[in-house]
Amino acid sequence: MFLVGFIFPLVLPAKEKGKQYDSYKGLVMAGYQGWFNAPGDGANRGWYHYKGRQGFRPGSCTIDLWPDVSEYPKTYRTEFTFADGSPAYLFSSYDESTVDTHFRWMKEYGLDGVFMQRFVSEIKNPSGKIHFDKVLSSAMAAARKYNRAICVMYDLSGMLPGDEEVVLKDIKSVASKYAVKEHRKNPSYLYHNGKPLVVIWGVGFNDRRKYGLKEAETLIRGLKRQGFSVMLGVPTYWRTLTSDTVDDEKLHALIRECDIIMPWFVGRYDESTYSPAFQQLIRRDIGWCKKNKVDYVPLAFPGFSWRNMNGPEAHQISRNKGSFFWKQLSHVIEAGAGMIYIAMFDEIDEGTAIFKCAHKVPAGESIFVPMEEGIGGDHYLWLAGEAARMLRKEIPLTKEMPLRKGK
Repeated sequence: MFLVGFIFPLVLPAKEKGKQYDSYKGLVMAGYQGWFNAPGDGANRGWYHYKGRQGFRPGSCTIDLWPDVSEYPKTYRTEFTFADGSPAYLFSSYDESTVDTHFRWMKEYGLDGVFMQRFVSEIKNPSGKIHFDKVLSSAMAAARKYNRAICVMYDLSGMLPGDEEVVLKDIKSVASKYAVKEHRKNPSYLYHNGKPLVVIWGVGFNDRRKYGLKEAETLIRGLKRQGFSVMLGVPTYWRTLTSDTVDDEKLHALIRECDIIMPWFVGRYDESTYSPAFQQLIRRDIGWCKKNKVDYVPLAFPGFSWRNMNGPEAHQISRNKGSFFWKQLSHVIEAGAGMIYIAMFDEIDEGTAIFKCAHKVPAGESIFVPMEEGIGGDHYLWLAGEAARMLRKEIPLTKEMPLRKGK
C-alpha cells in the first residue's frame, strides 16, 4: 500500500553474491532497536524514543548515551548544546542512510549481524508499522550489501491476548516480501536447523503481562506450521522457574518445542556480582539445554543506565572501559556457548548500545554518560568483533581484555 518504494531487488548481481547464513552457531549478533525518529525525517513521529515527559529538550529526554554522529550522512539539530554553546545533533532510524551506516560498521568491526526488533505494540498501529517496515527494508538491503546476517525478532512487551495473530500475519507478509524462505535469493537471512529463524521475545516473565503461555504456544506452533525455526527470549531464571519467571512447568514444555532459547540478563548483575553466581547459572543452563536438545544463546551487555528516563537515583551499571563486557563474553565462550547475543546495538535509552558513542556530550540539565576516557568511541564494537573471532577460534581464548594496536 505505502511501501512499494522501499522494496529492494531480490536478485543480486553475481559479483555481489553474499554469504549464506545457514546457522546461528559460530556467530555473535546484537539486538537492533531501530526506533529513533526526528522531526523532519518524513515519519511524522517527532523526537520518537528521544523525548521525555515534557518533550525533547534539556531536562526532558529518555536517552543516557549520546551517539557519535560524525559519520552519519543525515542528522537533525536538537535544542541541546555542548559546553561551548555549539548545537548537538542526532540521527533518525527512519533514514536509510542511518541503517546503512550501522551495517557498514558491523562489517568493519566483525559483528556478524543483528536481530531486527518488531514491537507488537508498534506494528499493530499504522504509524509504528510504517516506521518499522521502513527500517526493516533498509536493514534487509544493508545486510545484503555488507554480507551481514539478519533475523526478525518480535518483542511481545505490551502485547494483548489476540495480538498473536498480528504476529503470525506479519511474519507471513515479511517472509513473502523479502524471500525469507528462498535462501538463495536472500542469503543474508539467518537460518537455523535448516529453516529461517524467527525470534519471539518475552515469554515466561512474571511481571503481570496481559498475555501468557497460552498466547506463546499459539505463536510458537503457528511459526512452526509456517516453516520457521524458533528462538525464544525467556527470563533469567527460566530453568528453576523462580524470581523473574512464572512458576509453571508449561514453560519448559514450550522451550522444548523451540530451536534456541536466549535468557534476558540485562540489569541482573554488574562486574562484581557476575562471578561466580551467574557463571555457574550459565553452565547449568547450557547443561539443561544439551540434555533437552535445545540450543542455548547467552547474552552479554556492556553496561546500563536510564537516569534521564527514570531520575538520578535510577539503576546504573558501570562499563569499566569494557572490562565488564569482556568478562561476560570470554566466560560464555569458555563455558561452551556456540553463539552469543549482545544487548544491544543501538539502545541508548538504557545505555546498553555498543555502536559509536560520543566522549563529548551536551551540557545542561540532562546528564549524559560520555564514552570513557582512554578508549575510542568504537571500543565496544571492536570488542564485539574480537569476541566473534574468539568464538570461532580465530584467536586464542583470553579472559584479559585485549589491547588495540595503536590505541
